[in-house]
Amino acid sequence: MSTSQYPVNGERLWETLHSLAEIGATAAGGVARVALTDEDRAGRDQFVAWVQKLGCTVHVDQMGNVFARREGTDSQRAPVVVGSHLDSQPTGGKYDGAYGVMVGLEVLRVLHDHDISTAAPVEVVSWTNEEGARFPPAMIGSGVYAGAFSLDEGLAAPGVDGTTLGGELERIGYAGDEPCGAPDGAGRRSIGHYIEPHIEQGPILEAADVTLGAVTGVQGIRWYDVSIDGQSAHAGSTPMEHRADAMVAAARLVCEADEIAARRAPEGRATVGTLTVGTGSRNTVAGSVSLTVDLRHPDAAELEAMHDELLAFAESTAFGPQPSAASSGVDQPSAALSDVDQPSRSLPRPQITPIWYSPPIVFDPAVVDAVREGAFAAGLEPVDITSGAGHDACYVSTVAPAGMLFIPCADGLSHNEAESILPEHATAGAQATLNAVLLLAG
Repeated sequence: MSTSQYPVNGERLWETLHSLAEIGATAAGGVARVALTDEDRAGRDQFVAWVQKLGCTVHVDQMGNVFARREGTDSQRAPVVVGSHLDSQPTGGKYDGAYGVMVGLEVLRVLHDHDISTAAPVEVVSWTNEEGARFPPAMIGSGVYAGAFSLDEGLAAPGVDGTTLGGELERIGYAGDEPCGAPDGAGRRSIGHYIEPHIEQGPILEAADVTLGAVTGVQGIRWYDVSIDGQSAHAGSTPMEHRADAMVAAARLVCEADEIAARRAPEGRATVGTLTVGTGSRNTVAGSVSLTVDLRHPDAAELEAMHDELLAFAESTAFGPQPSAASSGVDQPSAALSDVDQPSRSLPRPQITPIWYSPPIVFDPAVVDAVREGAFAAGLEPVDITSGAGHDACYVSTVAPAGMLFIPCADGLSHNEAESILPEHATAGAQATLNAVLLLAG
């Protein structure tokens, strides 16, 4: 089917994005539409109202994933699906996730406006709890769909506020009855091809002055919880040699994680996103520290090596007994204390617990090619790019041909109320998506 004769309505898309952003709007210009809150329910309700005006049928599965369906002429074809998520971080931006769902809506609107018949059905999906901010882990709605988690695991996911995901689905009225995932896919809604439009959430496209990226894959991710147990002590009366300082141990681990990634520049990534000091007093030696580590790399072997190096460092001589002042060349105590045994300093050893692994993803070549062709048909010159962030497309790609496209975001900012995109980029991404959908749906 020819694609160039059907333009998207960029002004309508922009207005729709900002109408949605009024739901959960924050004073700083972002959104707080955390999964399964009242704001999330309102966002879902608005999406459902918009697609129903187009004559689409709405289907909600057991994980609350919402599918809007426009029928095709061939009932035997699996649908071409566009989507992302509507939930946000507690202080999130207006476009993360929402852009992909609203682009899907714009695709449906163009098909409706021009009375276009496609052979395959076209669907738009909003996945539940992509962010994982309230119900860890992230992407659990698409994860259950793809069989990475059981339905029981998904519904029982505990919230940081003492709720459960299943309980909150019931509360907001989005506990659907359609099957969602199984190891063998029995009863799961079929997907013929999946495209997820998204903001890049990084600076690469903007720095290169490129409007669109065809995403070829996603970095692998490893998450760790780290606990370090030392001993609280008085900051003034406890000599350095007598301390078991959990903060110093944490600092060594943080610096090593950074070095592990730096040795693999530019692809390697290491982030310590949270750090909590147990004592939390300015004049007390830290008795305990807990922190998180996030390692990423697009190559599975390199990510495994990063994992091994992190664990090996925690078992190394960087922790435990340290060289004495004498052997390190540090000035010795006064003569009055010279006959007193001076202890060697001992740094507490980090206890590292791996909690999540998402392997590197290579997207389906046919979908990546469709995104490229869709961009070319829109007059764009796309570049291939690897996603540094995890997305629902990662799980979907394990059970269906999937791909993504990126548009730039200002200064690479995301998960931030200052998140910003240009309307012309939003339109270009939507046009490329529509073109790709028409190519795949026939």
